Amino acid sequence: MSKAQSSSTQSNIILKRQLMELQKRPVEGISAGLVDDDNILEWEVMLIGPPDTLYEGGFFKARLSFPTEFPLLPPKMKFITPMWHPNIYPDGGVCISILHEPKDDEYGYESASERWLPVHTVESILLSVISLLSSDNPDTGSPANVEAAVQVRNDLAGYRKKVRRLARQSAEAAWD
Repeated sequence: MSKAQSSSTQSNIILKRQLMELQKRPVEGISAGLVDDDNILEWEVMLIGPPDTLYEGGFFKARLSFPTEFPLLPPKMKFITPMWHPNIYPDGGVCISILHEPKDDEYGYESASERWLPVHTVESILLSVISLLSSDNPDTGSPANVEAAVQVRNDLAGYRKKVRRLARQSAEAAWD
């Protein structure tokens, strides 16, 4: 067996175990499953907006795409549901430290210890995203969505109104 095949097999075992764990002991507000039963590397997740946040009541669909080198390298996470947040790219890509590859940050913004570590699990990733959405005043220091960051800084009330509207729309779409 080649090194790549061995790595891929190891990834599959780890991901199957983590999926079973999430399904056996679900985390409140999080649902996860495979996009296609034949591909353990592509997951669909549903996050329910945390109570007492701007996202409360929303249903947010996202995809997790795992590299064959998982857990040595992080997955990519992308929201399918429209999102408005300084740390979520306009195309839905999630930009949080633990999803960044485990190397030194060329811009000096993050320390290596804040970035991806193989001890992270799907659950820890999703809890980090829930935590991101729970912040009433998101970090705008290194934004993925510059327009959202500018709105947070210049028009926080307008930002909050837009996020609540998107959360309502996501809830309505979930029932269509």
